[in-house]
Amino acid sequence: MISTLNLPVVLNAEGRDFALRRASENDLQPLMLLLADDPISAGRGDQAIVADTPAYRSALAAVLEDPSNEIIVVVDDGGRVLATMQLTRIPGMARRGATRLLVEAVRVRSDSRSLGVGTAMMRWVTGPAAAMVGADLIQLTSDEARTDAHRFYERLGFVGSHRGFKYKVG
Repeated sequence: MISTLNLPVVLNAEGRDFALRRASENDLQPLMLLLADDPISAGRGDQAIVADTPAYRSALAAVLEDPSNEIIVVVDDGGRVLATMQLTRIPGMARRGATRLLVEAVRVRSDSRSLGVGTAMMRWVTGPAAAMVGADLIQLTSDEARTDAHRFYERLGFVGSHRGFKYKVG
């Protein structure tokens, strides 16, 4: 948990209020379903099947216990989880000791897209959240196949300035 993040907060998206809060163990099933709701994640094995629950539970616990990480959920007025993202605070030496805020695993339920939830989440990240964690730079990666997501991030002011690489171990 990133202790400097003052949560929960209310987000307004297109005239509707949503709560943005820390994820808890009670959010495990909705988080699994959000990952499975995404075709790219589903293609990588995120299927939200019962047999995978222990692996997801362990991963969620590890993130929640880490002082540099946070999993955020956005819920509607009925408490239904509509969206999620993971934030990681990374202190660094480059850029004269700049602190980065890494945004990963941004997911909005397919039936809740185009409601402004994603925009409200990312505006919170680039505004209040960045200030709360002392971030000088916000960065994220996005799969090459996510062309709609790329347009979304660019519309919010993100610049595709770097090329990312991954190395799968095992």
